[in-house]
Amino acid sequence: MVRGTARDPAAFLLRRALWLARLPYGLGVWWRNRRFDRGHDVHRAGVPVICIGNLTVGGTGKTPCVEYVARLLREHDLRVAVLSRGYGAEAGRNDEAMVLEENLPDVPHYQGADRVALVQTAIEESESEVLVLDDGFQHRRLARDLDIVLIDATDPWGSGYLLPRGGLRESRQGLRRAGMIVLTRCDAVAASDVDRLRDEVRQIAPEVGIARSVHAPLELTNGESRAIVESIRGKPVGAFCGIGNPEAFRRTLTSLGIEIRLFREFPDHFAYGREDVDELRRWAADLPADALVVTTQKDWVKLRLDDLGGRPLWALRIGLQFTQGQDEFDRTVLQAAGRKRDSK
Repeated sequence: MVRGTARDPAAFLLRRALWLARLPYGLGVWWRNRRFDRGHDVHRAGVPVICIGNLTVGGTGKTPCVEYVARLLREHDLRVAVLSRGYGAEAGRNDEAMVLEENLPDVPHYQGADRVALVQTAIEESESEVLVLDDGFQHRRLARDLDIVLIDATDPWGSGYLLPRGGLRESRQGLRRAGMIVLTRCDAVAASDVDRLRDEVRQIAPEVGIARSVHAPLELTNGESRAIVESIRGKPVGAFCGIGNPEAFRRTLTSLGIEIRLFREFPDHFAYGREDVDELRRWAADLPADALVVTTQKDWVKLRLDDLGGRPLWALRIGLQFTQGQDEFDRTVLQAAGRKRDSK
């Protein structure tokens, strides 16, 4: 509907209604940002705050970037905590928090709707010296020392319209608030498209540093066990996920030379119940006997199973890797946190 591929009369009328609805939404966003620009209802944490966010709804790869930043800060002997809204949380934690706990066990993660209130908890309980605000670019009640904005090269502007007609949370002009911009999934589009996107971004925010990155497969995991990615190359695979950008997961698997026999999508932050697991077991049983089942780490942490339908279940762990601008990115992060690039 939003992308315009549905062309029946009802879809056309609904798109027109959504197009009109974007006008009051845009006015509200403009007024809200204007108030924050003037310092209304903005709270300082007392320690450096580094925010990682985006302009669009959906998955741009924030969790690997949060992990990268938190790991970089820990390597420089800083006590770090992550603050997030906790969308799709169950029992106080959502899938992103569980992934970070798996990959960064020494970095506490605090979740809650009021992230200003979480600040004091993080400082008092964990003696945090730096706070990483996950998905907080529009959460401007908490002042930040650095805004890192991610732009997905495969869908940079969310169809080009503000919500609800498109996927933009705010105007592209919001990029001017950023201290660093990271283009993600640059390997999923042509190099000329990445160059064109970089030029668009520079026209909007000419003073902001721009880095390029890919979401690189690191390993396969199912808890205690680890395996190299190459071990499933050429084998029949059934894959499923419940993330904001399922097509990116499919492309990653295909790029690895994996033969995808079945692929299933669930809504973002999907909470798997017993019936869903039983259905996945039946679905996996239709695969060849020598097949594997692969999902994302965000999905696996909610299932914590080592097989489905008699087929081994693996999570593909993804990491952020820079292809351009890593030194500038690291230096900008460490400066915001009060450290120098070459200090330990």
